[in-house]
Amino acid sequence: MTMKVADYILARLSEWGVEHVFGYPGDGINGLLAAWGRAANEPRFIQARHEEMAAFDAVGYAKFSGRLGVCAATSGPGAIHLLNGLYDAKLDHVPVVALVGQTHRSAMGGSYQQEVDLHSLFKDVASDFLETVTVPEQLPNVLDRAIRTAYARRAPTAVIIPADVQELDYSPPTHEFKMVPSSLDRSGWSAVPSSTAVERAAEVLNAGERVAIMVGQGAAGAREEVRRIAETLGAGVAKALLGLDVLSDELPYVTGSIGLLGTRPSYEMMRDCDTLLTIGSSFPYAQFLPEFGKARGVQIDLDPHMIGMRYPYEVNLVGDARETLLRLLPQLERKQERGWQEGIISGVRRWREVTAQRAEVSADPINPEYVAHCLDPLLPSDAIITCDSGSVANWYARHLRMRGEMRASLSGTLATMGCGVPYAIGAKFAHPDRPAVALVGDGAMQMNGMAELITVAKYRRSWEDPRLVIGVWNNQDLNQVTWEMRAMGGAPQFLPSQELPDVSYARFAESLGITGIRVEKPEQVEQAWREALAADGPAVVEFLTDPAVPPIPPHATWEQMEATVESIIKGDSDRAGMVRQGLKAKVQEYLPHRKKATEDKAADDA
Repeated sequence: MTMKVADYILARLSEWGVEHVFGYPGDGINGLLAAWGRAANEPRFIQARHEEMAAFDAVGYAKFSGRLGVCAATSGPGAIHLLNGLYDAKLDHVPVVALVGQTHRSAMGGSYQQEVDLHSLFKDVASDFLETVTVPEQLPNVLDRAIRTAYARRAPTAVIIPADVQELDYSPPTHEFKMVPSSLDRSGWSAVPSSTAVERAAEVLNAGERVAIMVGQGAAGAREEVRRIAETLGAGVAKALLGLDVLSDELPYVTGSIGLLGTRPSYEMMRDCDTLLTIGSSFPYAQFLPEFGKARGVQIDLDPHMIGMRYPYEVNLVGDARETLLRLLPQLERKQERGWQEGIISGVRRWREVTAQRAEVSADPINPEYVAHCLDPLLPSDAIITCDSGSVANWYARHLRMRGEMRASLSGTLATMGCGVPYAIGAKFAHPDRPAVALVGDGAMQMNGMAELITVAKYRRSWEDPRLVIGVWNNQDLNQVTWEMRAMGGAPQFLPSQELPDVSYARFAESLGITGIRVEKPEQVEQAWREALAADGPAVVEFLTDPAVPPIPPHATWEQMEATVESIIKGDSDRAGMVRQGLKAKVQEYLPHRKKATEDKAADDA
């Protein structure tokens, strides 16, 4: 039987080790779908509910596997729907290839149905590699370059295949003029900085007395080396959100997350350090880094385009994190004075006491911090955790402690809503033998998560470990934006934009044959998590949480918080029921904890 172009594409993907393609059908890829039938569904086609979800699935798969994520969509609307997920891959530096259909070549330019200028559409998101296959001889080169580029640049790439080209007989490029052959192999490689640059970096770090380290996802392959650096330099380690799983929070000098969603110890360490070492992170919020001129800096990053642009670093090392640290470590002098690190450890201990106290503050009906706080000790040491964008990210960042082989991620740079559930689906196909937990707000759940529960139900028997737990914070409010409006603009909540309908996510899950648990009282929270994690399949556990619990910034003093609360309350509109009642009293319950932590630190410093 003659091999068609579509047959060849699937065969070549398999040769590259691709095992799953996340997509949604449409006539623009009918040739590919027919080829999947002929290939006995190899690589396996995973059907999402929407092309955007297919792209998110691919991003989640790539993030948690370290391998290429692949998604497929039809022409026109299908291609357009891919964009948000592909931008998520672009901004978080994740290798993804999109296979996109297009109208027949004979109809192009004729304003035909579902004809869209796909090169213009994808030229930014797939700027590293974007090509249309118009004749069979362009393959395998185009597909191979899309895959190699996605890996090398850690970016999304796109291959557009018109519907009629998919049906053509495949003929490879020949040894002729204007023919471009290709080869399959992709050897491993590591970039390293010059020895002179490493020496300069060592001089800066050896001279520092109060060294702070910040790590991002680029340090994920250098866990042991980061630990050794921190212990040699007597440093503390803060983690950007995309790097939460880089280092275990069981290490006493790890201060947790940094930034607006970060911890007080991370903020204080950056405020007081005299030397900053950043490894594999493009954390953009300079206000949470040391004041300019107050600290010397060294940065390590694999991407020369991302180096030296967040802080006035004195030395910028372009190279793989692990390989660079291995070259740096022998040149570092072990610091004998440990007072700086001991102070950081004390600050971390105080912070954990404060977060525990805040989680115990009464709320109506449930404190959202308490939900995450209860989950933390129950998480299996091999869990894969995904988090959506919204106020739930505050509780994820501050209450969940990484340990063991845990992996965790969210939409770090794009911060798009609706990725939490499809990320978890992608993670389950990447690691079918490990439990996954998705933390999602009700806004994101209504946006994308409910539809993707259908995907979860469809593929639940595909996973060796069937556990996929989705925790939903149901507060009937687009809560992060509500608090941003208050804190940043002093504006009251605008109900027409912020109020959400109350949906029973647990009952919806049950209608799909998924375990559903609805939690309405604080005393039910811990047991609900236990039941969900012990279920013999996917589970949705829904918590009715209080939207009046504030995501307190780590740099806010208790005096500033009091003043902010006063200004917020003056303009806040009333709302029936629990949502706005007693807001001022609710926030002020948190103030004593922050005040006590401030006073304790002052006493320790004295």
